[in-house]
Amino acid sequence: MLKSTIFEKLQLNHKNLKPEDVETIFEIFLKKIVSSLNNGSNIELRGFGTLSKKLNKEKIVRNPRTNEKIFKKATYKLHFKIGKTLHKKLNPINNND
Repeated sequence: MLKSTIFEKLQLNHKNLKPEDVETIFEIFLKKIVSSLNNGSNIELRGFGTLSKKLNKEKIVRNPRTNEKIFKKATYKLHFKIGKTLHKKLNPINNND
């Protein structure tokens, strides 16, 4: 789903808000998530899942084209753990088996 699609759907559900207001609220939401992750906090959205920051250790990697060894610095990646409610909605139990 594109960000513009999210804006359109929010605008349809909240007609009292201007499109600029919807975009501003969404941008504030994203900035808060990023700043919380940068501060070491996990983001938990009940029923949806948990976002956390994980460390990729520094290591020596190989360039597959040249076979050259390169040192890769430590970086962070985003880890998502699906919530129970979302998992059940994506994987409904079929009792007809």
